[in-house]
Amino acid sequence: MGDKITSFLAYDGRISITCIKTTKMVEEARRIHDLSPVSTAAFGRLLTITSLMAEEMKNKKDKITVQIKGNGPIGMMLTTANNIPEVKGYVQNPYADLPLNEFGKLDVGGAVGQIGKIHVIKDIGLKEPYIGVSNLTSGEIADDFTNYFVNSEQRQAAVALGVLVDKNGVREAGGYFITPMPDATDEDISNVEKGIFEAGAISKMLDEKLSLIDIAKKVTGDKNIKVIEDCKVPVYKCDCSKEKMAKALISIGKKELKDIIEEDGKAELVCHFCNKKYQFSKEELENLLKQI
Repeated sequence: MGDKITSFLAYDGRISITCIKTTKMVEEARRIHDLSPVSTAAFGRLLTITSLMAEEMKNKKDKITVQIKGNGPIGMMLTTANNIPEVKGYVQNPYADLPLNEFGKLDVGGAVGQIGKIHVIKDIGLKEPYIGVSNLTSGEIADDFTNYFVNSEQRQAAVALGVLVDKNGVREAGGYFITPMPDATDEDISNVEKGIFEAGAISKMLDEKLSLIDIAKKVTGDKNIKVIEDCKVPVYKCDCSKEKMAKALISIGKKELKDIIEEDGKAELVCHFCNKKYQFSKEELENLLKQI
């Protein structure tokens, strides 16, 4: 099964659940940024939750940017996406490396850090963008976003994110996002809590090749779950261009651009998000200088 996002309603529409598979997308990010195993696991989880949040947006022009900055060796991670969702991002220290944790798993919490912030900026066509901030709680990312939704967006949510890495790269990646509707009963919520507990780790379910609908049935405990949307495919895609890089050079100002022309006679800009290199000759730089 390829990467996919599927939205469901459980318990006659009283519980919303979105499940996602992001194996190809996370592998593409790992390859582009040459990520270490623990950086792959951390960044893969962030790409996955960003895709889930982006999918909720209504219009293609809508944009979400998510930044996590903890006190761990990974440093800052940033992702940005539209509602397709086309996602891109970068990691401050892609080569971060830590010993396995006490459970013999990649120590994502240690790599991200337990002290720090999540910043979410949603530009959804309003006069001002929505900005949400919350503290990291564990650095494991799923817990941190469960906390973010409660404290910043005032909504109950259960978030699960998983990235399995082996010697060949990303074996499986995905997650789910459950929110109760206003008419959800205590019994519905109790059933979901029981389902989540009995289902176990999302990475285990993905590794067992469960389909997204099977995962949704398992974690909600509802066998009569209804599919609402089943056509979105999350992709890692950068929209950089030479034109955008030229604008960046213009934005540094006349003096700085003159210095580059006189000292180097050329410029090379590298995109943070996809590592693509853009070369500018002396003549091209001089033409940009005339535009300032």
